[in-house]
Amino acid sequence: MRIATRRRRKLMLTVLPVLASLTLLTATPVFADQPSGAQAAAMGAVFLVILLLAIAGYAYFALALKTIAEKTNTENPWWAWIPIIQVVLMLNIARKPVWWILLLFIPFVNIVIAIIVWMAIAEARKKPSWWGILMIVPVANLIVPGYLAWSD
Repeated sequence: MRIATRRRRKLMLTVLPVLASLTLLTATPVFADQPSGAQAAAMGAVFLVILLLAIAGYAYFALALKTIAEKTNTENPWWAWIPIIQVVLMLNIARKPVWWILLLFIPFVNIVIAIIVWMAIAEARKKPSWWGILMIVPVANLIVPGYLAWSD
């Protein structure tokens, strides 16, 4: 009898706090202050602008990478439009082993590897290798792919 009572007590001590927290979660609204129609429209407009900028940035980078691949006579320049395979294309342009893609998953190492790859891409385009270092500079990293792609 005592064993059953102890088990019930343990069960109650574990189940009651869970039920209480679930009750509190359902009792409080997720958004305490619901946005008005104008606020929702403004948030939607901001989201749309950010989405369009992201698509434009992706298209710019893919087009620049495709042009770099074509000018360096690298196979499959159309890989620039496929998100993960872009990195394989960059490694092929830089003439680095494909297994380096694993190094891009290691924090802080990925920054060094990306700089090395971009330096090799700049050298493949017969530009100074310091252009690859500029990829870590916030505004310059928007200019570098275009310069390497469309400069003579």
